[in-house]
Order: sequence, then structure tokens, then C-alpha cells
Amino acid sequence: MEENTIKTYEFLENFELWLQNIGLGVEMAQHVKVFTSVLAIIILAVIANYIAKRIIVVGLTWITKKTKSKWDDYLVSRKVFHKLSHLAPALVIQFTIGVALYDFNPELTNAIVSLTKVYIVLAWVFVISSFLDALHDMYLNLEMAKNRPIKGYIQLFKIIIYIFAGIILIAIVFDKDVKNLLVGMGASAAILTLVFKDTILGLVASVQVSANNMVKPGDWIEMPSRGADGTVLEITLNTVKVQNWDRTISTIPTYALVSESFTNWKGMEDGTDGRRIKRSIFIDMRSVKFCSPELLEKLMKIHYLKDYIEMRSKEIEEYNTKMGFDTTMPVNGRRMTNLGVFRKYIEGYLTNHPKVNSNAIQMVRQLQPTDRGIPLEVYCFSADKAWVDYEGVQADVFDHIMAVVPEFELRVFQSPSGDDIKSLVERPIIN
Repeated sequence: MEENTIKTYEFLENFELWLQNIGLGVEMAQHVKVFTSVLAIIILAVIANYIAKRIIVVGLTWITKKTKSKWDDYLVSRKVFHKLSHLAPALVIQFTIGVALYDFNPELTNAIVSLTKVYIVLAWVFVISSFLDALHDMYLNLEMAKNRPIKGYIQLFKIIIYIFAGIILIAIVFDKDVKNLLVGMGASAAILTLVFKDTILGLVASVQVSANNMVKPGDWIEMPSRGADGTVLEITLNTVKVQNWDRTISTIPTYALVSESFTNWKGMEDGTDGRRIKRSIFIDMRSVKFCSPELLEKLMKIHYLKDYIEMRSKEIEEYNTKMGFDTTMPVNGRRMTNLGVFRKYIEGYLTNHPKVNSNAIQMVRQLQPTDRGIPLEVYCFSADKAWVDYEGVQADVFDHIMAVVPEFELRVFQSPSGDDIKSLVERPIIN
């Protein structure tokens, strides 16, 4: 390399002497030599750029289309080769400009060399950034990518590259030693920690989220404190994007997934039991009573209750006879209540419902009575987990339950409305 440089120097010196011999002055000969040298460098840079972009990049693109592997396609789609080709003209200028201007203007030569180095550093930053994006695209095609997103790590690597590139650029512009700059950066670590606080927190959170498999793109999460309820679109180093069910986008800091509570519905979607139905209706306490023989006779016609009422009536009759209770008094002995028979009917209805998972837990229970009546809670699992289908099953179940309540001589509690009060006021008084 040094021999070639010396030969180039000698060639330019001889060229300048030749110009002087043909009649040009010393200053004019030098200007012509510099102009010719710079023009030659520009032509070489243009040729190098053409070869890199029009021949090498086009050739590599053609080769990647012919190969069966997919990894090289991602390099082309992310324009890694295209961005790498920008180095060709810059390298030509870097290695030749000093030779052309070595004795003309040292300050201009150093400025051009510095700008060329800045351009080369920036080009490498874009090349490495595109290469990391291509690696991420390759990773997304792997099966493990569904459970282990790495976009946060890719962003971390990019930040590290940007920081080191910034240090190198500062060293080039101010003509400083990179090692000395790194020592100075270490002294200002506290300031950097404050500036990049969210990034550092996001990095730690990304590692915890990924390692513990807490959430991944495609999961349905609910985070009331952040107003998020929908599907996770993207997990990055600093933010998590959630598309809510109303199609709005909520942006959550990544560290909030670790520091705050949220609900991930992925377990429900992947589970085999289905989606839980847990809802209550309120029964008016004044309508609860013992079943009369007439009511039991009517309820015997219900398919789900016929066997139960027969078995239960026989059991109660045997018990009361054995204990010698006077059954003419309703409070003596054991009797069936309309609410108890109603609960049994709902259990049979749920067991035979085609959209309710009969293999999962099913329960109809009374909760603590309140001023609104007796809460009768239905607990079961819908076989359909899709939101729209699930809501349809749930509505179908409770439509039926509320419609059959009067058949058991029960009443559903409902707070009085304006029409109820109006009817009481307008009711005629009978003396």
C-alpha cells in the first residue's frame, strides 16, 4: 500500500513538472494537477458506486431469488446489500483524497477525510441496523418466536450501536482519541442513567416479560389502570402497543407489565374448559315458599325435573314418616321449596345445553342475600370461546332462565321505576 502511495506521489509530481515544462506557471501547474486529481477521484467514486449498486447488488439480488433458502431474501428486503454499497465511493475518496491534495491545502484535506469517515461510520450504522432487522425477520418465522419476542433486544443492540457510533463521530469531528472519550463517558454515567431511565427500566422489564412468558404479541390482556383491553400488537424495549376492542391503540410502558397488575386472557383462549360464565339473577325473597302439591304436579311435567321430584318426594316422605312429623303444619319436617327446585332445574338445563361444556365445573348457588333479593349465581363454561359466540351463549342461557322464573312461582327482583311509582299513585283508593 505504501509503495503504491509513493508511486502515486511520484506520478503526480512528474505530472506537475511536465505541466511546468510545457509553459504553465508553478501555481497554475499545481492547480491543474489538483483539479485533474480531484476529477479522477470523482470519476473513480462514480465508477465504484455504479459497480457496487448496478452490478454487485443487482447480481446478489438475482442470486437470492434463485436460492431456496429464505434468510438471504430478508437481507434483500431490508436492503442490507444496497446500504453496504454506499461504502464503495466513500472508501475510494478516503484512500485517494490525501494523495491528491497532500501539498495543496492540508486543512481542506483533513476536513474532507473527516467528513468521509463520518459518512462511512453512518453507512455502517445503517448497514448493521438493517442487518439486525433482517435477523429479526428471520427469527419471526421460527416457532419459538410466538412465545419469545426479541424485538426489545434488537432495539437494545441498536441503541448500543448508536451510542458507540456517536462516540466515534464525536472523536472524528473534534479529532479526539476514542479511549479518552469513553473514560469521560464513564464519568458521566449518572447523567446517562437519568436520561435513559425509561430505556433501562424497559430493558429489565423486557427480560422479565420474555423469561417468564408473561405476555406476547397476539395475547388478549386487560389493564384497567392504563385503559387497555384488547390484543397485544407489539412489544418493544420501551412500549407495548395494545389494540383495544374499540379499535383504539393504547401504549403501555413495558416496565408497567412488571410493576403493575394486568389480566392475560391467553390461558382462557388456550384452555380446554372453554370460557367462564359467572353471572347472577336476583330473586325476590317474598316469592320464596314451600312447593304446594299443585305446583309439584305442574313441575313434574318438566323433563329435567320429573325424576328429581319423584325421587326427592319419596325421600322426604320416608324421612318425615320415620321422624313422626305432623306434616299438616308446613314448618314440620322437610319440604321442597320452589327456589330449591328452580336451582335443580337450572343445573339440568345447563347439563343438557349444547353450548355449555358439560365436562367443566357447573354450579348454581345462592349468595349472601342483599337488599336487592337473593343472588342466584350461575357458574359454568361456554364451549365457544370467541367473544361474540360466548356472549350469545351467555345471553341465551339467561334469557331462558329469566323466562322460566314465573313457572316456579318466583319473581325476579327489580328496583321500582318511575312507571311503578306512578301506578301506585294513580291506583284508586277503595273505602
